[in-house]
Amino acid sequence: MLQNLFGLVYLSAVLQFFSLTGAHIECPLELNPQSVIVKYNSSVAVNCSTTVLHEGLGWEATEGAVPMTEGSLITWNVKNLRQWDMQPVCYINLNNGEQCESFLPVIIYKTIDSMSISMVNHTMIEGKQYKLQCDIQDVAPVKSLIVKWFKGRSLVNLTTFNANTKTPVNVTTTLLITANRTDDGVQYRCEAELELETEESVMMSKLLYIHVNYKPKHSSSLEIISPNGNEVSLNCTVVANPAPMYTWHSKHLQEKITSSVLTSSTLTPGNYTCTATNFLGESSKVFIKSSGSQTTFWAIHISFQLLVALMIVI
Repeated sequence: MLQNLFGLVYLSAVLQFFSLTGAHIECPLELNPQSVIVKYNSSVAVNCSTTVLHEGLGWEATEGAVPMTEGSLITWNVKNLRQWDMQPVCYINLNNGEQCESFLPVIIYKTIDSMSISMVNHTMIEGKQYKLQCDIQDVAPVKSLIVKWFKGRSLVNLTTFNANTKTPVNVTTTLLITANRTDDGVQYRCEAELELETEESVMMSKLLYIHVNYKPKHSSSLEIISPNGNEVSLNCTVVANPAPMYTWHSKHLQEKITSSVLTSSTLTPGNYTCTATNFLGESSKVFIKSSGSQTTFWAIHISFQLLVALMIVI
């Protein structure tokens, strides 16, 4: 009894001293935990305690308000938290007639309902620019959302949001790309993540495989075929999307040929032109088939020239 009386006298003297000097005293309240991150419609519980004598301890909140108590511990407890703009306050009425408060930071989050990834223009042609779009539905808080774009395993873009909106929103991010034939069949991925400063993050991702249309393009426009007794082919095969159609032109051909390869042994020596075509364009290649005697002639001619050059050096 005497100890409690001494405590009251001491607290009153301390408060009077700070009141007279104009000094600031810290509110004698402790929140445990000091902040909360809770999923929408989930339960939450936070303790508010004090070690000083007081005239009342309570919680003010739009959900789960707790009436004043004379005890040293009081708990704010909500089974299904549905109030987005939540700012609970623990307060204490001190024996000097003053009241102080401690605000509890609350982040209420909602995981992504759904997301999709698409291409704004469905037909991609090499050399042109296109927009990939990622739509994220019903997520909160948007300030904690990070959207990442990956090409294969490489991160190519990252988007963050500065809005302080606490309620769920829909978000759309885009990625501009220039179509290239080497990207045909490449995987793009949109990844949305709620970074909530907790041990685990809430993540969702979607994949998109792009298909690029490009015209035929031969690596060389001329090739000389010298059989020398061996079986040789005139190979006009070229990569294109969509796959090309082939046509051959030569005065030695008696019929229309649409295959990409001709067998040299069945052909008369001469020039043969192959054209590969799709809806984007065409590419032609000329094959010159030489005869065996011509090959021998050129071999002797080159050898003679080399011999003359060697004699000059000597």
